[in-house]
Amino acid sequence: MQPTKIDLLINCEWIIPIVPKDRVWQNCAVAIDAEKIIGIFPQAEAAKRFSAHKVYHLDNHVLMPGLVNAHGHAAMTLLRGYADDLPLRPWLEDHIWPAETLHLSEKFVRDGTKIAMAEMIASGTTCFADMYFFHEAIAEEVRSAGMRSQIGFTVLDFPTPYGKDADDYIHKGLALHDKYSGQSLIKVACAPHAPYSVSDPAMQVISTYANELDMPVHIHCHETAEEITESITSYGCRPLERLRNLGLLLPQTQLVHMTQTDASDITMLQDHNCHVVHCPQSNMKLASGFCPVGELLDAGVNVALGTDGAASNNDLDLFAELKTTALLTKAVAGDAAALNAHAALRMATINGAKALGWDDQIGTLEEGKSADMIAVEINSIAQQPLYNLASQLVYTNSGSQVTHSWVAGKPLLENRALSTLNKGELIQSASDWRNSIQPKAMD
Repeated sequence: MQPTKIDLLINCEWIIPIVPKDRVWQNCAVAIDAEKIIGIFPQAEAAKRFSAHKVYHLDNHVLMPGLVNAHGHAAMTLLRGYADDLPLRPWLEDHIWPAETLHLSEKFVRDGTKIAMAEMIASGTTCFADMYFFHEAIAEEVRSAGMRSQIGFTVLDFPTPYGKDADDYIHKGLALHDKYSGQSLIKVACAPHAPYSVSDPAMQVISTYANELDMPVHIHCHETAEEITESITSYGCRPLERLRNLGLLLPQTQLVHMTQTDASDITMLQDHNCHVVHCPQSNMKLASGFCPVGELLDAGVNVALGTDGAASNNDLDLFAELKTTALLTKAVAGDAAALNAHAALRMATINGAKALGWDDQIGTLEEGKSADMIAVEINSIAQQPLYNLASQLVYTNSGSQVTHSWVAGKPLLENRALSTLNKGELIQSASDWRNSIQPKAMD
């Protein structure tokens, strides 16, 4: 028999497919054609079965699904380090929002988004959920870079340089949804900023559209103790209960942070099949609290991972978030076995894909799924000796060990070099923005 012609064959020393669970395969190859995975085979068998347009031989590497960063504000990378060491509300209301009033523009969003995507690609993220403004510009840059993204159109009650009120934000967001409906690499989500910044009437409009269009809802929720107290004072209930009463707890709802979570909240999350997006480093930096990840997972709640924006993290390295998640979950639960390495990897891959409604296409290396993958080099001195591959990925690895990245079989990173973005131009762009923002920040 003649070998079957395919687009791509990737030989790798190790493969972590995520499904089947807790499995590591050695000396295998992933065969890819027409953007999809067509199978995983022993390398010798793959060499006989296929004639690939391009073949990779990646020794000392593990091939795994691309990471899913389920929450962030990509353009805010331009405010990295701008207002550090402050609690959430003063950080946001006294520094970040005033800076955005001065500088937010389409160019700000384009440049910041490109810098963020370059950082994410170089550290293993292939899919990200964004929540910001000038959504058309974000979508265009995502398409140009070749990443996969859920673009959330932010809704607020008050004006910004992008919109004048909640109705204006919603109108622009729905236009984006209509334009990108059916696009393979872009989804559009309703993104009311938070319960404390969006009124009941606007929330009800969002609920109507989310239900009618089966559109994801992406919202900061239960981020601080102050938020809970204010909600009880103003509405007579906790924020999550208010969202339920407004019809916003849906199977496609993604609740970001959830650091202030009690037993009644967990029951509500179970009842409505909502998703939680955990952003541990941002939560710790802003002293917002701790999400009870172990309890949520034990209750069957899907928990994904996000970095949040670089303005409150200050990096977009999801491998760093993985380690923090594994360690913090153990500490909060008082149980060293509360989250093992394979479970942590699932949070950054298939759980994120499930939260964004993409688990039928990404998050695992399985036949028929999109070829969204990364290769991670496991040969640094800090990773030797190697007893447990999953543990090394979670506890000793960093995003700098990622050497290759593909989305739908298209290379975005080759031997640590960006394929679709220009690193030198982005560094210069960041410098130019710093010079523009810094003098005003010091006034």
